[in-house]
Amino acid sequence: MNLRMRYIKDYFAQRKVRAVLAWIAEIALVIALAAFLAFFFGQKVTMQEGSMEPTITAGEELLVNKASYALGSPKRGDIIVFRNSEDEKSSLHIKRVIGLPGETIQIRDGQIIIDGKTYIEEKEFPPITDPGLAEDEITLDAGEFFVLGDNRNSSEDSRHVDMGMVQKKNIIGKLWLAVSPWKDFGFVK
Repeated sequence: MNLRMRYIKDYFAQRKVRAVLAWIAEIALVIALAAFLAFFFGQKVTMQEGSMEPTITAGEELLVNKASYALGSPKRGDIIVFRNSEDEKSSLHIKRVIGLPGETIQIRDGQIIIDGKTYIEEKEFPPITDPGLAEDEITLDAGEFFVLGDNRNSSEDSRHVDMGMVQKKNIIGKLWLAVSPWKDFGFVK
């Protein structure tokens, strides 16, 4: 009887060890998968200015989905991360896509006009006081996007000569997740 009890005890001890090892292997697999996804599909950026307030505040840390436009293009309303040039050392910018390739954009009487029609946004923004370059109609070429900051009256964006239109080849990806501060954690809309 003593030998049988010892056999049962060993059997259950081995099952516990296997369960713990399986649990450790699962945790390691999840961590490795998360690291793989973050490395190949994500990039962390920090909002440096107030041009996207109230949607994104200065100092907020966010993740960029770098694979989002591998097979497609940005859509109107997407918040993108881009560079002004192809230089890898140039600074990153975060803005909302308003105009798509081939469209005609104008800002008149504080409103955005796309192909002759007033654009009604999902979010409510104040009327634009400075139309900048968009005071006259701008027709976007293939691969060009017109972007605005959500803080419409305090943003250097496609209305300004220094920023201009964003070229698709300079887009890093779509902003998708706020990670810091913790109170702002969640998907960016």
